[in-house]
Order: sequence, then C-alpha cells, then structure tokens
Amino acid sequence: MESGNKESFLNSSQKSILILFFALIICSVLGLKNFIFQPTFLLKKFGQSSIDPEIAFTNNKPTFLEFYAEWCEVCKEMAPKVDDLKNEYEKDINFVFLNVDNPKWEKYIRNYNVNGIPQVNIFDEDANLEFTFIGKQAEQTIKESLNNVNDNFRADSQILNSEFSIIKENKNYQSSPRSHG
Repeated sequence: MESGNKESFLNSSQKSILILFFALIICSVLGLKNFIFQPTFLLKKFGQSSIDPEIAFTNNKPTFLEFYAEWCEVCKEMAPKVDDLKNEYEKDINFVFLNVDNPKWEKYIRNYNVNGIPQVNIFDEDANLEFTFIGKQAEQTIKESLNNVNDNFRADSQILNSEFSIIKENKNYQSSPRSHG
C-alpha cells in the first residue's frame, strides 16, 4: 500500500511541475506579445491614421510618405523608429502611409516608381519631392532630412539600402478580359 502512495505522490509532483511550466510559458508569451506583435500593430495603425495623400500635398506642410506592407520584415523593423518620428514631427509634417497591397494606391506606387519597400519619400511644403529612401534607414538619417526639408536645399537624392523587400505582385486587383463579366 505504501508503494501506491509513493506513485500517486510522484504523479501529483510531476503534475505540479508541468502546470508550473505551462503557466510560465503562458506568462512569457503574454509578456512578450507587445514586443513580438508591436511592429505589425504599428503598421496597421499607420495605415488607419494616415492623412489622405491629396490633402497632404495641398495643405502647405512638408509630407513624409511611406510605402509599406504588413508582411514586410524591414517595414516591421523600422515601424517603432517611424512611430517615434511621427510622434515628434506630426504637428509640422504630414505623415502618409500607403500599403502597397491596397489597389487604391496603385497610382502612387507607379508615380513614385516603388519596387522595394519600405520606401520613404519626403516632400517640401510645395509637394516637391526632396528625398527618397529605399530600404532600412537609420532614424537619424530620416530625422536630418525632415529637419532640412524646408531649408530650400533641394537634394533630389535617393538613398538605397540593400535591406528592403521586393513588392509582391498582387494579381487580385489586376483586370483581365474575363474579369468584366
């Protein structure tokens, strides 16, 4: 009878350790969820809070225009830095975020030759393109450009970083002869 008690004691001890282990895993996942999912959340928030590009180009303020996608790992990596810039400059600069997967923005994607993301275009208050950044950029580089955008310094510069995502071709919104009926 004693051996039966020892077996049940070991089983309850093992159960307690197992429950504690799973509780730790669940707490870790919940604790890290903001760290893991924050960039995707920020990208969605950017798209929802974005100023319409037509309004941004006509309200006599400089404009920060970013082309992004929610699947883009470099876009996710840059999202917290872009959020910091947005919080610092949003009173003086328009922030426009266009998701390249949305067919609504196809005109802008073609007009600004977007073939790698993230792509950030910075315009002066008269809607003249001053800077284009393609790929991962240091926050300080973009910040300096934002600070210089109204200094009548026309750069027309394009800064390319090798860390960017190629835009995926989305055939869902392309028309074909059979798509009209």
